[in-house]
Order: sequence, then C-alpha cells, then structure tokens
Amino acid sequence: MVTPSRETGRIAVDAMGGDLGPAEVVEAVKLAVAQDHGLNPVTLVGDEAVLRPLLTQAGLSNNDHVSIFHASEIITMDDKPLQAIKRKKDSSMVRAIELVKEGHASVVVSCGNTGALMAAGTIRLRTMDGVARPALAAVVPRENGHFILIDAGANPDAKPEHLLHNAILGSHYCTVMLGIASPRVGLMTIGTEEGKGNALVADTNELLKRAQGIINYAGPIEGFQVFAEHVDVVVCDGFVGNIMLKSWESLVNFFSNMLKEELKATPLRMMGALLSKGAYAALKERVNPERYGGAPLLGLRGNILKAHGSSNRHAIRSAIRAANAIIKADLNHRIETDVQRVNDLLAQGNPVTPTIQ
Repeated sequence: MVTPSRETGRIAVDAMGGDLGPAEVVEAVKLAVAQDHGLNPVTLVGDEAVLRPLLTQAGLSNNDHVSIFHASEIITMDDKPLQAIKRKKDSSMVRAIELVKEGHASVVVSCGNTGALMAAGTIRLRTMDGVARPALAAVVPRENGHFILIDAGANPDAKPEHLLHNAILGSHYCTVMLGIASPRVGLMTIGTEEGKGNALVADTNELLKRAQGIINYAGPIEGFQVFAEHVDVVVCDGFVGNIMLKSWESLVNFFSNMLKEELKATPLRMMGALLSKGAYAALKERVNPERYGGAPLLGLRGNILKAHGSSNRHAIRSAIRAANAIIKADLNHRIETDVQRVNDLLAQGNPVTPTIQ
C-alpha cells in the first residue's frame, strides 16, 4: 500500500464499487493517463491484492502517476447507506472520501452505491460554509449543446435558499464543464405566467431575481423549453430533477430501441439505415451519457463525482477527466465566494452590482 502525499491535486478513485468490477476501473485509468498528459495523479482505492495484478496487466505498475491505497471492504449496491458507512469503515468508498477529508486528494470518483456515497460525503466532508444542502449536477444534451440539471436527486425536500445555492453551484459547474462564462439560469416550473407553480417555485423566483447581480437569471422555464436553447442551467429540487433525468435516460433508450426495430422491418429500410449510418453515429454521440461520465455532488468541503454504477471504462475515464477539470478550475473556491456574496445579500435585503464576467 502506498499512502498518498498530502496534495490537493490528486484524484481518488473508488476502484471496487462499480457493477463491472475493478478491472474496468483500471482500464479507465489507463485510458485517462494515455489520453490526457495534463492529468493529475490518480490513487486507486481498494483491495491491493486485486488491484496490483490489474495494474501490472495494464502496464501501469511502474507508473509514478498511479498509486494504490488499500481498503479491505466493499460497499455493495444492496447495502443500506447509513449502515454501510458505519459498519464498513475500511471500504474503498469511505477510504477514498477520507483521503479528500485529510487533504491527500481533491476529488473522489465512484461508481458505487449512490445513497452511501451521498451520505458518506455529507457526513465526512460536511457542507461548505453558507451551504445548507449539497446538490447533484448532471450534464444533459439539448439543442446545439448541453445544459446543467441541478439538483438531480441529492435533496428532494428543498427550501428556496437551497435552490438559490443550487443556481450558484450549477452556474460554476457549467462554466467549468461547458465553457460558458455567464450561464443563463432557469427555474423549473409548470408555466412561466405570473403565479404559476407552487410556493417553493414562487419564493425561489423572488430570491433569484434579487441575486441577479451574482446569477445570470433568465426566469422560470417549463418542460417544453428545457431541451431548447433557452438556458444553460436548469434549477429544481432533487425530487423533480431525479424524475427528469431518469425519464430522459429512459426515453433515449426507448426511442433507440424503437428506431432499431423499425429500421429492420423491411429490406428497403435496412438499406436506408446503412446509408444513414454516419448520422446515427453522430446522434448517438450527442446523447451519449458517457461523454461527461458522472455527476458531482456540489456544495461540500471537498469534491465527489458520482458515475453510474454500470459505467464502462469510457464513462469512468470521462468522470476522471471531469474530476481533473474541477481541480484545475479551483471550483470550490469560486463557489464559496459567490455563496458568501449571495448570503450577505439576503441578510441585508439590498441589491448588488453585477460582477459576472
């Protein structure tokens, strides 16, 4: 076992939590190291007896950029979150989070049990000053690009101030991942007319309007506008966001399967499908969830990036690259600054001068 030095640029990868096993995680690290020469050091957290031969097989055993931190236990998808993090203190997930807490790493990447990762991250790292609840941010394709959906499931019982903070979290993540300097923020509701939506939406709308100098607020949006080029960040509570995200993923699979079925119905359609193969490949890439690899749990005193449990090596590689981008952008420092400004604004009840650049 190699104990990482105390450095804030390291990426800790939970190597044992995914559905496809540690071999797929090691292959993902191999891809990331080969494709990104600016990649920060990576520590694989898990059973050293399992990981060491896999690193040798992948040609990474003598790579100074990759190390192992031994953890003897695994939190499975069937484990109950709170029980798991209490009983399995030497699990790869918990140990990876503790590396961040102790300053040996800056970001955790995990494909493991979502509930356990959220609970362990919140309990071990705590929320940053001024943020009451963390939020999951997901990158979702839309017309001519992508948008950030926040919250995608971390906090289903949100208050207006939580959604205000989500707007800040999502805006900064949008800048890092999508390169948009001043992201347009929209509040998810059932209609843009005055008075539409519930009390949470109405109160949040007022807060977002007051914070216009800190957040580039474009106003409320409804469902049919989400995938058009209206906003870059869609803000909602975790209950709504999780339903939106899973419905979109399910719909993509539904149309994909239906299209395959219809294209195989007749020889003529099969010939047309062959001629359109390039267009279908381009479309698949645009809606491919592997492109960004995972969703960060934002608002903690440390960074956690959750990848799908079924993520393959390409999706995990993308998650590692996203983690690297988070480190290089100093994301948390930027978030903390704006959270403090917006909290001061709410306490004083005064407008602020726009400073978005």
